[in-house]
Amino acid sequence: MSDPVIKRALVSVSDKTGIVDFCRELSAMGVEIFSTGGTLKKIQEAGIEAASISTITGFPEIMDGRVKTLHPKIHGGLLAVRGNEDHVHQAQENGIGFIDMVVVNLYPFEATVAKPDVTFEDAIENIDIGGPSMLRSAAKNNESVTVVTDSADYAVVLDEMRANGGATRRSTRLKLARKVFELTSRYDRAIADYLTGAEGGDTAAAADGIELKLDKELDMRYGENPHQSAGFYRLTDGGSSRCFGDYFDKLHGKDLSYNNMLDIAAATGLCEEFRDGDPAVVIIKHTNPCGVAQAGSLVEAYRKAFSTDTQSPFGGIIAFNRPLDMETAKAVDEIFTEILIAPSYEDGVLDMLMKKKNRRLVVQKKPLPSEVMEYKSTQFGMLVQGRDSKIVSREDLKVVTKRQPSEQEIDDMMFAWKIAKHVKSNTIVYVKNGQTIGVGAGQMSRIDSAKIARSKAAEAGLDIKGSAVASDAFFPFADGLLAAAEAGATAVIQPGGSIRDEEVIAAADEHDLAMVFTSMRHFKH
Repeated sequence: MSDPVIKRALVSVSDKTGIVDFCRELSAMGVEIFSTGGTLKKIQEAGIEAASISTITGFPEIMDGRVKTLHPKIHGGLLAVRGNEDHVHQAQENGIGFIDMVVVNLYPFEATVAKPDVTFEDAIENIDIGGPSMLRSAAKNNESVTVVTDSADYAVVLDEMRANGGATRRSTRLKLARKVFELTSRYDRAIADYLTGAEGGDTAAAADGIELKLDKELDMRYGENPHQSAGFYRLTDGGSSRCFGDYFDKLHGKDLSYNNMLDIAAATGLCEEFRDGDPAVVIIKHTNPCGVAQAGSLVEAYRKAFSTDTQSPFGGIIAFNRPLDMETAKAVDEIFTEILIAPSYEDGVLDMLMKKKNRRLVVQKKPLPSEVMEYKSTQFGMLVQGRDSKIVSREDLKVVTKRQPSEQEIDDMMFAWKIAKHVKSNTIVYVKNGQTIGVGAGQMSRIDSAKIARSKAAEAGLDIKGSAVASDAFFPFADGLLAAAEAGATAVIQPGGSIRDEEVIAAADEHDLAMVFTSMRHFKH
């Protein structure tokens, strides 16, 4: 069958970007245009000849526009197989004219339910019924019907029509049909997720089945190692979509690698723990924090964070919770760093920092999403979990020792707990006065992590005495707590829950430590 010439088009769009120019070109090619509601009004106001869909159906739009295109003369005109004599005869008998093109995009359901003040009634009214029905009918009959859902495809369709006497190619119609089913699948998933939440279900729970769509966004320089190829993909799941470009802009420097992406995620994830607090600086190396601090100014926070470990930050990643100012930038510029991440850069800072070609400069445009699922792959399947985004407040802390912690100790314990959540297990973090003193990460034994944290503090010339210590999971034995007491810590924050809790509490009391339980573990593998 030859490619059919487009003679009649049905146009009904929620997003009207580019629709007037598109319809003007269609009309110039002799295409008869039918439309609905606001789309019809916009087209006609632009001086383009178009008729109401009611002229096809012989029936008015009713029920506040809920019913307008759900009619045999619409779907018969879309679904009729042009080469089937019986279909053609039935169409003629019932006064059904063929529709060769459908231009439809859907009510903005996802944008509507994303509004903080959206009501259930508003959400329901933004569930499109006629749009998906027309799209599916047109896409099913793609041998004869061209279906357009994306304004980015308007120019492609017009170019093909000009080159082919008013027809589109079969390969293009197939591609456009595929986009329809991808769109309606995501749309239905978003509605199902919303209704799950509306009925009290947990939309962050791992579903029995998950549809993932991955579209390459960036080519990576390489994967974890130079001999491994890699790409970075936009992830679409449950109707929502996210990618690097949604949250970040790389302003300067070489292309990013797989490891860079992991480090950016680690640095910003931790820095956001301090988004609304005093100026904070996070220094990351191989996804682990090697220095974190808060202070009255950004430069002071940087110097305190850097002093935790003056070796590891070379070639590291630094994230700031405030615009990067010149004084801080000059302090950072004294060492080589792979990536700097800030919400913005003050005047002159970028010009100064861009003098080093290999340094990447990144802007974080908005907070990372919190209520999304995380995906971690293995060679034999995919692990899916909700993000570890729950917050422990001061009111959640349970003091289990005879000695009550001081206000300063509570401040330092809360600071240490935020950091421990982002350090690879097993984790021990010493903090004093809003600054990391020692970080022990990723050891097979918790006591080894404690030893490493203590030795890092000694190397940096920092005094652990009077510090608070955080452990990401419970102390299975008293030895880890005794190591902290011996080092000079005076306060301990940990989840609790060990069968030897009483033994650990007794050891804390014996050494006059204040200890609190959070009842929440933060393993990070």
